[in-house]
Amino acid sequence: MVGIVLASHGGFADGIFQSGEMIFGEQENVAHVILKPDEGPEDIHKKMEDAVKGLDDQEQVLFLVDLWGGTPFNQASDLFAQHKDTWAIVTGMNLPMVIEAYASRFTMNTAREIATHIVETAKEGVKTMPESIMPKDAAAETAPAQDKTPKGAIPEGTVIGDGKIKYVLARVDTRLLHGQVATGWTKATNPNRIIVVSDNVAKDKLRKNMIAQAAPSGVHANTVPIKKMIEVAKDPRFGNTKAMLLFETPEDALEAIKGGVDIKELNIGSMAYSDGKVNVNQVLAMDQKDVDTFKELKKLGIKFNVRKVPSSSAENMDDLLKKAQTLIDQQKN
Repeated sequence: MVGIVLASHGGFADGIFQSGEMIFGEQENVAHVILKPDEGPEDIHKKMEDAVKGLDDQEQVLFLVDLWGGTPFNQASDLFAQHKDTWAIVTGMNLPMVIEAYASRFTMNTAREIATHIVETAKEGVKTMPESIMPKDAAAETAPAQDKTPKGAIPEGTVIGDGKIKYVLARVDTRLLHGQVATGWTKATNPNRIIVVSDNVAKDKLRKNMIAQAAPSGVHANTVPIKKMIEVAKDPRFGNTKAMLLFETPEDALEAIKGGVDIKELNIGSMAYSDGKVNVNQVLAMDQKDVDTFKELKKLGIKFNVRKVPSSSAENMDDLLKKAQTLIDQQKN
């Protein structure tokens, strides 16, 4: 796996490393080094040398640096001179760039391949709100990729592709579409459409707009009521759709599945705490209704993948349900 070194003036590299792990999960073979105000070039040079020594593969190293021409860049360049055939440096480090570099290590084997690839993602991460103040040339560069699904009204009964939606991920997450989903899970599953399935959110114009705006570049996001999702699941006009489904609660997922949405596995991401619920781990809180719902889903043959981000280790759902039931019973007494 390509090693990555994040380098910056001040604490920027430390902060972006922490943010990247919050969104994409813990990363191996990633180091972060900073130049403090009271340090000089030799200090950051030594830190970079030590960082590279700690990587598994010291022949494939990618430096992501804050500023071209700054001291961290100059010292990385000095080290680079000894590895011109395999190392790479990219400046202008931002969070989309770092996350894309993490994701690219699954499919790319060289530092230079990743360096070339992540530049466009870094550019696309620069946007304005309102969009009308975005420079015209930049707006064209960051426009989402064209959706190849036929536009306009498609006659009922038309079969596109094989007529069946492909569900690349179905996730229960109280927060719905947020950073970990828009980056980590989107990179891992490669959907062309994100669908939030929720009666509550479908009635809330503000939340619907926020979800549409949170979609990653090139992927459309929609919010639909559960009944509408059941209809869409049976409509052959959506045969070219690779969908990521996001449910706010397991109860919503159960209703959709019983209605005919052909989901085989549910990723359980987060379930927020509220009165009457018990915490079964850092991100999951359940009440008796949730426990019963998961048991019913299991009877229907649904498998559970309990992971916050793709790189996290999966937890055992049966163990979590037993713990939840014990805590709920204790709460009653």
